[in-house]
Amino acid sequence: MNELKTKYISNNPKFDYLPNTDRYLTYSEQAKYRFNLIGCGNMGIEHMRVTMLEGRAIIHGVYDPNPKSINQVKKQFATLSQETNLVEYESLAKACNDPDVDGLIICTPNFTHIEVVKEAIKSGKHIMLEKPMTTNLEDAYEVVRMSKEYTSIFQIGLQYRYKAIYEEAIHETLERKSLGTIKTISIMEHRVPFLDKVNQWNKFSKYSGGTLVEKCCHYFDLMNLLAQAKPVQVYASGSMAVNFTDFEYKGEKSDIIDNAFVTVLYDNGIRANFNLCMFSPLFYEELVICGDEGRLKASENEDFLPTKRPRNHLEILRGEGKPSRITTPCYPIHIEESGHGGGTYYEHVYFVDNIEGTSTSTASVEEGFWSVVVGIAAEESLKQGNAILVEELLTNRGIDLK
Repeated sequence: MNELKTKYISNNPKFDYLPNTDRYLTYSEQAKYRFNLIGCGNMGIEHMRVTMLEGRAIIHGVYDPNPKSINQVKKQFATLSQETNLVEYESLAKACNDPDVDGLIICTPNFTHIEVVKEAIKSGKHIMLEKPMTTNLEDAYEVVRMSKEYTSIFQIGLQYRYKAIYEEAIHETLERKSLGTIKTISIMEHRVPFLDKVNQWNKFSKYSGGTLVEKCCHYFDLMNLLAQAKPVQVYASGSMAVNFTDFEYKGEKSDIIDNAFVTVLYDNGIRANFNLCMFSPLFYEELVICGDEGRLKASENEDFLPTKRPRNHLEILRGEGKPSRITTPCYPIHIEESGHGGGTYYEHVYFVDNIEGTSTSTASVEEGFWSVVVGIAAEESLKQGNAILVEELLTNRGIDLK
């Protein structure tokens, strides 16, 4: 009967009337780990919510220099936990080095990551660092160097690889080899514009790293993972066509692009492309992989229409030689609705698994680095108007990975 024990049942408030002695299917183990939340914006709240849903850990304390963010996270915490003591730290150093804490979840603005990591890594605690790792190559390489001798878990928050459609696509292509040898990869994201942030940092490339780093590192991570190779050349074209063209904040004009086409060539011959539009009236993602034995298409949509249709779709077409399939990969509703289609939930499941010694497929610091490399190369290609050779880019920035 253990397979029937799920978080949906054990966390369901309709069973709160039961004393612990009468709980079996509804029994929940006490949290074993305590995490501190560094950064309490939308992503911080999502990480807190998912931590509590996963159940093996609890958020112990929070740090954020913005008082409104602290107030908001406290309100959310009160709805998720019966504990009343959510520690508020007055400094980053104290939040990182509290001896009562096992791990740190860092989800501060992109441009602050490098300084937060420098403090966090002193603690020796387990670290989950939100994407993108950093906003530039020099800082990304510094994080790689700092992590080399780090003995605790250091995980990068590239959770898209755990969305249902991508989880299945990775399984079909890399494990089942359903498509044979992969030749091309194509990814599309069409979505609404960037949302508001504290100090509107995501509207400026110097703080976000640029759209192709801030948002698209998720997709470049997927490309790198599916290609199982290193990128050697990147070409991008794009513009600031619609969004924030007249937006100013404290006298500074926004400079982030809202559309792009990016082509990546890998050292094993695989070619990949990415299509971005951020002035679309819906959220839509699509992945198409072609191999020498078949074609896979996966998509996820969230529009604003009353007409019901599946959120997720995956199809594998393999001609006459092998069976084809059309499926709807999905997670339980309470997991899909917990954040990023369930990707954040499983990122946390595997973070705790990693802490407990189980090897998982979470993004390593090195994988986080290469997702930033492709994003930076694409941003450079936009500025220069030509293809960027990755090895040359790294050499010019003083980065030697050999």
